[in-house]
Amino acid sequence: MLTSGKGKYKVWLEQKKIGQDLVYFLGGGQKPHIGAIIVCEPNKKTKVTKFQNHYDFIVLKPIAEAACKKYQTKVVAVGGIHIDNANNFNISNK
Repeated sequence: MLTSGKGKYKVWLEQKKIGQDLVYFLGGGQKPHIGAIIVCEPNKKTKVTKFQNHYDFIVLKPIAEAACKKYQTKVVAVGGIHIDNANNFNISNK
C-alpha cells in the first residue's frame, strides 16, 4: 500500500491481483468513499463510471490507464478522496 500526506490530507492506494488482472483501491481524506470506477482493457477504450457530484475519476483514470499499459492486463480502479473545503492552495501546500 502506498500512502502520502498527513492527517486529513492523507491518501492511500492499494493494489490487489486477481489472477493476472489488477484492482486498485484509492481512498483518503476525511471521508473515503466510492466516487468513481474505472475499467481498462489493453487496446480498448477506457470505461468511466462516476457518481453524481464526484470527481474522483480525475485521479483514478490515469492510475488505471498507466497500469493497464505497463502490465498489459485488465485493470479496475475504484475509490474516492474527500477533504472538506478543499482547494488548490490548501492541497498543494500540505
